Amino acid sequence: MEPTRSEFLFMGLPHKVAFYTLMAAAVGVLAWQVRDRFRLWMTGRPIGWKSDWLGNFGRYVLGQRKVRTSRPKSGAPMHLLIFYGFLTLFIGTTLLAINTYSPWKFHKGTYYLVYEFTLDIMGLALLVGLLWALARRAFAKPKSLISSVSDFWTLVLLLALTVTGFFLEAFRMAAVPKPFDVSAPVGHWIAQMLPPISAPAYIGLWWFHAILVAVFIAVLPQLRLRHILYAMLSTAGAPPDPMGALPKVSIEEVEETGRIGAQKAEHYTRWHLLSLDACMECGRCTEVCPANGVGKTLDPRQVVQGIRGILGTDGEIAAAVTEEALWACTTCSACVEVCPVMIRHVDLIVDARRFLAAEGKLAGSAANLLRQLQSTESAWGTPASEREAWMEGHDVPLVRDLVSRGETFDVLLWVGCAGVSDRNAMGVNRAFVKLLKKAGVRFACLGKEERCTGDPARRIGDEFLYQQFAEMNIQTFEQYGVKAIVTACPHCFNTIRNEYPQFEGNYEVYHTSQFLAKLIEEGKLRAPHPEDGSVTLHDPCYLARVNNEADAPRRALGAESNLNEHTTPIDRWLHSPMNGGTKIAEPERRAQKTLCCGAGGGRMWMEDPPDKRPSDRRVQELLDTGASRIAVACPFCHIMLEAGMQKVAPESGVEIVDIVRLVEEANA
Repeated sequence: MEPTRSEFLFMGLPHKVAFYTLMAAAVGVLAWQVRDRFRLWMTGRPIGWKSDWLGNFGRYVLGQRKVRTSRPKSGAPMHLLIFYGFLTLFIGTTLLAINTYSPWKFHKGTYYLVYEFTLDIMGLALLVGLLWALARRAFAKPKSLISSVSDFWTLVLLLALTVTGFFLEAFRMAAVPKPFDVSAPVGHWIAQMLPPISAPAYIGLWWFHAILVAVFIAVLPQLRLRHILYAMLSTAGAPPDPMGALPKVSIEEVEETGRIGAQKAEHYTRWHLLSLDACMECGRCTEVCPANGVGKTLDPRQVVQGIRGILGTDGEIAAAVTEEALWACTTCSACVEVCPVMIRHVDLIVDARRFLAAEGKLAGSAANLLRQLQSTESAWGTPASEREAWMEGHDVPLVRDLVSRGETFDVLLWVGCAGVSDRNAMGVNRAFVKLLKKAGVRFACLGKEERCTGDPARRIGDEFLYQQFAEMNIQTFEQYGVKAIVTACPHCFNTIRNEYPQFEGNYEVYHTSQFLAKLIEEGKLRAPHPEDGSVTLHDPCYLARVNNEADAPRRALGAESNLNEHTTPIDRWLHSPMNGGTKIAEPERRAQKTLCCGAGGGRMWMEDPPDKRPSDRRVQELLDTGASRIAVACPFCHIMLEAGMQKVAPESGVEIVDIVRLVEEANA
């Protein structure tokens, strides 16, 4: 007897007609609800990018990359069991329908045996995942997880579908036993405990299961589980731009709309509106938010749900989310990095900031920053005449001098606003100049011709002040034929690398840690190799997370590392320093999961209440490593962590030192 089974066992044409009518009605109800949401998405601005639909679908939907790299306490293993179990059963049902309604009859023989075994095992995985989810919500619900009655009944409905599916399989085996039933181990095991099943009993359970399926299809868009539908679309169609590149606003767009930024939900793109519906409210974004972690009002999940709640209404974003929450964001992108469905929270927040800034809703120190930028072209207010003061006595080559003599240079050293204003940052740049000279690198600085990249202005919300700086800097680069740029500031690094291409400014951009690691590997400089465990590293958000660069700072310290593509705790352990490299005392949150110091998004120039400073929390985490030195790779981070150290442990004796300084020590 060839292994197979017939559909609609014990049921004739009336049953089939009733079943098809029921399913058509359920799918119709679902389609009607999706159509209403589609109409709301289409009220947004047209999408102006081409997505890697196939690649995104493979990596983030089928591969579940974001879920797999979540921290264990976020319930990633549970979610994977449910997702892959559900997906397998869906594919199995689809294959069965193809066999039933097409000319190709393949549901037999070895294929059938493998099919039955696979669906039973993955159905069991789904069952375990659902029970895990129920137990988690009942006995160990994470603080960030929202739970409602509908969530409970959603899990119960899925559990009922899974259990009745197994029993329906067992009823069939008990009613019509076959020697190959063992290929479905779960159903066969249940069938062994059942008495002979009559045809009416089987038909009754079959219809009960079919009605549950129809109910699930019909109510799906009303449940949090709707992300099954919407997340596939939003994830596949996600913007191809780097995480650190904010969307550009054109003058033409402002002239057409009479508005800068987003006042209402429909002022976002259609993809951003779709992504709001894809949100499953899992709370991962809130869990990792540095502002929320110190008690500020910003809740990334509420940002998404608040905007979703006013879609299709006259409600304004600032009222739905609150202005206080919008200004609390450090734009560190921890929420974006962890989101399983690729929501761009920072895009949503900054676009709302743009509208507020344009409407004059920005006051205090942030408004002073913008005035300072306009008058001095420096975030710290340093006039151009003083931008070369840090160079005195250090023989730093200037671009204008080299060009006037007909000489060339290979790399432009971009100093940054902090590098000419902050005492420590100036020292870091002097140390880097020494190292470049020792390594024989032909470099030069712009000096008084350098100005702010515009990063603080853009992230606070003054898009056109940013664009003014970007265009002037690009013009300067073109004037002097700049091809490669190196900078100690991850914010400058990100802006020039990821955002200047929006204005045709394409350059080879390095962070100092990358450049030092390169020179060390070429044998032109020596790595520090401090004593094992004596140094810990604070990864800057705009380097490690936003630009996926966690290896270079560690290599510059003489530590082997492979974190750029590996973000789970297990992978970090597997790729810890080895082969004679220095063993860094790694903090709990590192690499792409680093904890923000609180300076980004213009927060460097805004006041924080003494009890709500992200830097204090980060300092304590770094102190917990037991290291005597904290290595940093960002002038913003250095400033914030120094302030945090003065509050958290002023007598600790732990030194905060830039990686450049450590390499300088090794090459003295």
